[in-house]
Order: sequence, then C-alpha cells, then structure tokens
Amino acid sequence: MSDRIELRGLRVAAVVGVLAEERLREQPLSLDLDIERPLDEASARDDVAATTNYAEVLALAVRVAREGRFALLETLADRVARAVRDADPAIQRVSVTVRKLRPPVPEDVATVGVRRSVGR
Repeated sequence: MSDRIELRGLRVAAVVGVLAEERLREQPLSLDLDIERPLDEASARDDVAATTNYAEVLALAVRVAREGRFALLETLADRVARAVRDADPAIQRVSVTVRKLRPPVPEDVATVGVRRSVGR
C-alpha cells in the first residue's frame, strides 16, 4: 500500500521509563505516526468523512500517552499504534515512532526512540 497519512512531531508529556526519576514525573516526548489506508475515495470525493480524521488520531495518541504509565517506549508505541488501528477499520497498518527529547543518559544524544508497526 502506498497511500499514507503522515503525522510528524506530535509533542506530549507522559510518564515513560525504567529509572526511578522517570517514574515520578512526565517527560517530553515526540511521536510520528504513519497510517496506511486507501485514500482513493477521499481524494475523489474531497470529503473528510471518506478518510481517517487526523485531528481525532492526534487526540487519541495524546490520550493513550498521558493516561498510561509505561516502563518502555516500545510499550507506549505499541499501545498508540493499536489504538489508532482499532479506531478505523479502513486502516491497514500503523507505524508509530516515539522519541524521548531529553533522554536520561550521560552521552550527548539528541533523542532516543523506537518505531513500532502493527497491521491487521
């Protein structure tokens, strides 16, 4: 499938991490989502009802991130991907990348993250 809805750089604060300091407070994260689904009908009709509403997807991703308390980025990415996939039966595959914007490591690294894909 080559049709895709791309959402980049969603910023959210959430509790995720294995260190004690990460379990006590939210930290800034960035999420990217790729949603694979047919876009033929939406492009032909020029109608939002014929596609996946990205405003609803963003709100869902934020809700999953904020309501959960995750040890691993892998788990957060999986939960967001599954929630988005399950929200619209036309979605064939969802890929979610989650990055810590201030990872608690001594090395000079801009971000650390994971990418998780789930399909039907």
